[in-house]
Amino acid sequence: MTRAEDSQVIDPPTRLLRRGSLWLGAAGWASANLALLAIGGGHLPFHASTLADPPAPGVIARTDLMFLEVFGLMAIVQLLTRRRVVPDVASRVPSQAVAARETRLMIGYGLLAMAGGYLLGRGLGWHAIGFHLDGMVVRTGQPVVPVEAITWAAYNLTAYAVLPLIYFRRRYSREQLNLRSADRRADLLVVIVVLVIESTVQLSLNAAILHLTGRQILIGAPLTFLLSFAGTVLPTMVFVACVLTPRYLKLTGSVPASVILGGLTYAALHVFDGWTSFRSPVDALLSVLFVLLFYTGPGMFKAFITIRTANAWTHVWAYHAIAPHTLLDTNMFVKIFGIR
Repeated sequence: MTRAEDSQVIDPPTRLLRRGSLWLGAAGWASANLALLAIGGGHLPFHASTLADPPAPGVIARTDLMFLEVFGLMAIVQLLTRRRVVPDVASRVPSQAVAARETRLMIGYGLLAMAGGYLLGRGLGWHAIGFHLDGMVVRTGQPVVPVEAITWAAYNLTAYAVLPLIYFRRRYSREQLNLRSADRRADLLVVIVVLVIESTVQLSLNAAILHLTGRQILIGAPLTFLLSFAGTVLPTMVFVACVLTPRYLKLTGSVPASVILGGLTYAALHVFDGWTSFRSPVDALLSVLFVLLFYTGPGMFKAFITIRTANAWTHVWAYHAIAPHTLLDTNMFVKIFGIR
């Protein structure tokens, strides 16, 4: 078995526990928990009542529970794909040297794009343009106007999806960028199963969309879908699933390491989300730590499902565009656009 082929194999539990990347990830998770509890005190200083008002230990514990769902979904995807011959996404990158160069390029470009979004949003008198529009997933109560929502979607779509896709499509085929399914029927099964589970979980936690009027849902849900698709779903797909995840796998030769790196990348892209606070060095540190704790798990699952299906679109439909964003954020967009 070649190194490329071996990188696609999921280790049995006994061997998985010997993976250094897994223990490093666990140590990072534990360190983030301890630091948040030690530095944050009784309450976390964020711009969101659901995070700032309850006692910090409860907020952190609820966030940790998301990892249990993520690991459960990973087990289900592994079960659904266990008999598939899945193309190795690492082999779609020519060499480790190319993977290293393109990874450095994308990370550097991503930092510039994040800084540009921060400066643009603040310069226009709005919130910083992060990977989520202010109030998405985590409610803040801070006002957002329609033009801000549209600008957010347009900026992220251009910076994180369109421009990287133009650059990489000149060098790679759709298949090499994980944009073409190798088995549509098998991918559809994965999407349906994960979507049903994730939708059930999201609605059990927050069923506010069901309290909207029929007109609000008919107008607000498609609007939410389109704006979130442009502003965060496609950017995540292109930036993380199409480009960086295969290169992480090429460089590490390890699925666990690549999944963790994909999760950390996805989390880092949310540092300027509206609920974070940078009023002081301590607030900034707590914000970064909680962003990593809150978003690394979902980001890990997006990377995992991409590797297991060799298809960047599976996470879009199974675990992003509809659940959570359309289900959780329609109420917010209905309010922003004044839909009655």
